[in-house]
Amino acid sequence: MASSNPSPVDPELVISHKFPETSFSYTERDVALYALGVGACAGDALDEKELKYVYHRDGQRFIQALPTFGALFPFQNKKGQVDDVPGMQFDQRLLLHGQQYMEIYRPFPSSGSILNKIAIAGLHDKGKATIIEIETTSYIKESGEALCMNRSTIYLRGAGGFSKSSPPYSYITYPANQVSRVSVPKYKPSVVYEDRTHQSQALLYRLSGDYNPLHSDPMIAQVAGFTRPILHGLCTLGYAVRAIIKSLCNGEPTAVKSIFGRFLLHVYPGETLVTEMWLEGPRVIYQTKVKERNRAVLSGYVLLKHIPSSL
Repeated sequence: MASSNPSPVDPELVISHKFPETSFSYTERDVALYALGVGACAGDALDEKELKYVYHRDGQRFIQALPTFGALFPFQNKKGQVDDVPGMQFDQRLLLHGQQYMEIYRPFPSSGSILNKIAIAGLHDKGKATIIEIETTSYIKESGEALCMNRSTIYLRGAGGFSKSSPPYSYITYPANQVSRVSVPKYKPSVVYEDRTHQSQALLYRLSGDYNPLHSDPMIAQVAGFTRPILHGLCTLGYAVRAIIKSLCNGEPTAVKSIFGRFLLHVYPGETLVTEMWLEGPRVIYQTKVKERNRAVLSGYVLLKHIPSSL
């Protein structure tokens, strides 16, 4: 007799799925809007380390893009999202963006046409949840030059337990130690940076392409268990990396080589983000807390191209 409760995941069908290549274009306006969405110049419109993200006296085509701008690339097309993967049954309301890893191969132009190549990078049965990793490599469409690679780790609560044998099913396409978990040091941080978000922060950030109503609709947020709409996790990541660039890289965004972030807890727009940084050679370990609740919301590391000469 066939089971009345079929497995939520067919692993062979999932990992054999081939995404179509997708393309999109962005402009200087998108770059500037994103920078404002992650708090650039919010505290000081004359800040010389951040004004370049939104304005240049020689024209907008010369503005600079923050490295986390590339984290938007996988979400610019509908194709390539988790709900496009066959062989998976899950409740969209129970989906969590758990981690984000990003490698940057060259500075992002202030405008461009991008080609995305997407693949399943990992699939793991965690019993009560399934973890799926989607890897997106983005190229300049005209030249074929690689710009960046994003690996998004998505937790699908309630969709686990599909393994037919022990140990639980786990598939991965890269060495397990390539993106390791980060332990926050016990000693005093090298630098601490404080930045207050605005009540309208999620409404501004969503204009960069993430229109999930969890971040704008009070009713949807309450159904999901929050008192009001929450800030996007990638927005919090943008705040943290911007703080690191400003504090340890003398405001130079091209100093960033790779980024890893693990989302720990939600942030409400209007709360204050305190990013603690520990400089260990060319690697910056960081932890971001919400000041009002004294809770850690994000942790990870940023790998720099060189060791900063001074703080």
